[in-house]
Amino acid sequence: MRKGDYPTEVLDVEIDYVDSKGRGFVHYTHAPDRGSNGRTLKIITSNVVPGDVVRVTVDNAKGRYKAVVPYDKLLKPGPTRNLDMPTHFDVSGAAPLQYMKYPDQLEFKANIVKESLEQAGFDTALIQPIIGMDEPNRYRNKMELSFGPTGELGMHQQGNYRKVIDLNDSVIAPKVMIEVKHIVSQWQKDYDFKGYDKDKHTGLLRNLMMRTSFETGELMVVVYATEKPEAHPEAVEDLKDRLSEAFPSLASLVWIEYTNISGRIQSEESFTLYGRDYIYDELGGYRYRIWHDTFFQPNPIQADKMVDYALEMADVNDDMRVLDLFCGVGTFSLPFAKRSKELAGIEIVETSIESAKRNAKDNGLDNTFFMASDARRGMKELPEIWGQPDLLLLDPPRSGAGGKVMRSIGRLGTDKVIYVSCNPKSLAEDLVWLRDFGYELKTVQPIDQFPHTPHVECVVLMEKK
Repeated sequence: MRKGDYPTEVLDVEIDYVDSKGRGFVHYTHAPDRGSNGRTLKIITSNVVPGDVVRVTVDNAKGRYKAVVPYDKLLKPGPTRNLDMPTHFDVSGAAPLQYMKYPDQLEFKANIVKESLEQAGFDTALIQPIIGMDEPNRYRNKMELSFGPTGELGMHQQGNYRKVIDLNDSVIAPKVMIEVKHIVSQWQKDYDFKGYDKDKHTGLLRNLMMRTSFETGELMVVVYATEKPEAHPEAVEDLKDRLSEAFPSLASLVWIEYTNISGRIQSEESFTLYGRDYIYDELGGYRYRIWHDTFFQPNPIQADKMVDYALEMADVNDDMRVLDLFCGVGTFSLPFAKRSKELAGIEIVETSIESAKRNAKDNGLDNTFFMASDARRGMKELPEIWGQPDLLLLDPPRSGAGGKVMRSIGRLGTDKVIYVSCNPKSLAEDLVWLRDFGYELKTVQPIDQFPHTPHVECVVLMEKK
């Protein structure tokens, strides 16, 4: 053994903590009598909770400091482990907190919010108790699965986007989606279609996306492939027959050609095989048209609560003019427009703006104005085109709005700002900019929109002093 090398070891370790990505961490210190001088090894594993005692196999070649490994065996469950959840050692990273009791998940997420705002210098006493779900299972109205190169159809292993773990069931997916998955998997097997190999860039099938509406019951199934459907007419017709016969609720079956080597799910050309190229969904009494690439809140039960809290915090009335930044297809725009004098929405994605206009019309709202623009340019041009808003609402991507956008919001100077966030870290970073423009944090309402994952939403009110 060369100097600095260590043999493969089997270690029994206790999980110290779980980070904001849902990964379990252990700091294991070797005994000095191994010639390691007390070398400390950081072990990262998944599907664990704090206090779990697990057995791991670590390849210590070249004395590496960090080891990312799956655990071999659960020796002793931690105090927050959900013992009703069967232990699986090879599961995807889609729901890393599924082995934690739900009340402890809520506490875990509340602490993430508190720590993020505390580090940014905000008063954590303004944070309200987190709002969970009465039934935190099978809540998603959209699922995206990947086809693996050796026949798998499921989600990626946590931290390893090269490995797809075949999905048999999921705690976050409605049963109808699980049934669709199994039918598609059998269809793939019957025709011996290869899944996409990310290294070799070969294979026909890339992704399966499913949407369903809990209100209308409509189902959408989308297959992403490297070839047009006309290249496999018999198989495509068979897929249509299998799904339409199994699911009377099927309203849309779409085949999308996607040849780019990028791992991001994209569309080059779409083909509607059955029904429409969109489905109808409802949220808070408003009706929306949802296409395959439409961003729509994936948990409608909690999204409805988010909208209600945002309306309550803003205290919207019919004398107010509201600006909805990052408005998307109008999830917040429509209920805010209903209660206000006028509403303007700004969104960089033109197809979303067209959808927002259509959704406003479908719901009988004639006091809305939507413009396709990036956030900064839109805020600069809006006062001359539409007028000055009294209230600004923003629901930016997970990465946050960023300093330039937040400074533009500060210069716009609305009396109130409602910030809807899915990332406490970027939320805290963005709010600091508003503080510098004389805004004061009034209240923070955490909402668990994604049970069994580390993600947590917040609705925040800032007011100008």
